[in-house]
Amino acid sequence: MIGGSLLLIFLIVFVVALYRRYGSVKGVLCLPVDQVPNRLLIVDLRDYNEVNDRMCRHALHIPVAYIKRQLPSIPRQPLHVIAQDAVEKNIGIRLLRRYGYEVKSYSIAACDCQERGRTSRWNITKKSKTA
Repeated sequence: MIGGSLLLIFLIVFVVALYRRYGSVKGVLCLPVDQVPNRLLIVDLRDYNEVNDRMCRHALHIPVAYIKRQLPSIPRQPLHVIAQDAVEKNIGIRLLRRYGYEVKSYSIAACDCQERGRTSRWNITKKSKTA
């Protein structure tokens, strides 16, 4: 009896942890960086070594791991989030929402919103240098 209830509790905690990491965040639009309205503050959640100047020079760069530490430096206004991948986007948006920020849209650096049906999904494949 006790073993079964402990297993059930463990499974519930495990499923919740998986959902927080891999479950898609609802109510947030995927927008290319060049289509972000001026009223949104752009927050780049990628690691410092992954940021390139091509994406957005005027973004506030705060990696996901530093969100809690950098909360005082994030103005209280609607946000647009740039992330490296879907997991970083999900974790970052959920953290920002937990601290009371309103995240309106996001961009994933590698896909430029092509996965959301705006353009062809297969245009993003990289060609090998040896092929």
